[in-house]
Amino acid sequence: MEKILIVDDDRMNREMLGRMLEDEYEVVKAETGKKALMILKQQYKDIALVLLDLIMPDVDGFSVLGVMKKYNWMDVTPVVVISGENSSEAERRSLSLGASDYIRKPFDTYMIKRRIKNVVDLFQYKKSLEMKVEKQTATMKKQYAVLQAQAERIRESNGKIIEVLGTVVEYRNLQNGTHIRRVKEYTGILAREVMKEYPQYELTEEKIDLIVSASALHDIGKIAIPDSILLKPGKLTEDEYEYMKSHTTRGAEILQQINEIWDREYSKTCYEICRYHHERYDGRGYPDGLKEEEIPIAAQIVSIADVFDVMTTERVYKEAVKPEQALHMVLSGECGVFNPKLLACLKNVRSEYEAVVREES
Repeated sequence: MEKILIVDDDRMNREMLGRMLEDEYEVVKAETGKKALMILKQQYKDIALVLLDLIMPDVDGFSVLGVMKKYNWMDVTPVVVISGENSSEAERRSLSLGASDYIRKPFDTYMIKRRIKNVVDLFQYKKSLEMKVEKQTATMKKQYAVLQAQAERIRESNGKIIEVLGTVVEYRNLQNGTHIRRVKEYTGILAREVMKEYPQYELTEEKIDLIVSASALHDIGKIAIPDSILLKPGKLTEDEYEYMKSHTTRGAEILQQINEIWDREYSKTCYEICRYHHERYDGRGYPDGLKEEEIPIAAQIVSIADVFDVMTTERVYKEAVKPEQALHMVLSGECGVFNPKLLACLKNVRSEYEAVVREES
């Protein structure tokens, strides 16, 4: 049974929350922030979630969050603030210190149990992914002797969760995490040029930041592709290629299972990029054969960024090509047909793309 720590100086609140949760969780209680920190110092790895009040006499909830953030305890132990403090500033401060959620008193029993379950399930999923990364890393080191980096510790926050999900695929695909970083960089460069040249796409700095962040998940579906196909050094058979193509729909299914993590726009952008980044402007892409402006602009931009990076980096099945050649291949349609407007923008930023390649060399 997973353990939850309730921190509140009001005995009635502690008892009420304890009774509410004791059927599903092992409940530990602390009446002060100081006692909560003592418990966390010894047991934070064993605690699935902290329910934290803000207003307490000795060490308040903000101080508890500050200490947990300092020692990275929230990497594995999420915090849900539950407080009678209704100001937006208190909520912003709590979230900036690393809290996963903020619930105002008085609260609805179903609502609080549902939101607690969402956060606990998410962090359990994070832990299982981390274990899978470590296991796959060990296997690939033995088989290919090319992976040197160990999985980085998972940081709490939506942005970090995205990085972890994307990194799972990177390690399985014998990459060291740099593919995601470069795709994000190429995506940002191209998206800002599109924003400048084609205002009809209604891109803003905020939307671009969202697209750049979500681009890390474009290949998450490859976690479901067998090593025999994903890491095959030679040409795939027709059946293997069809299976490989399914990473788009498999990734979309994974994201649908965790879409409650993000707000609607974030979830929508992640889904669109994951499912549609292999669609092509002439309708000859996959999985749905979308064409022209049926393809979401975020997926169109990430598609070019991804293709360019794949072309310019070495993989188990191919050598890297020079950036000038990769750009020519993309612009000439050798990698599939792309939006002419985006290709015009790509021409404008070709020197920036080439600079990224040089920096990685």
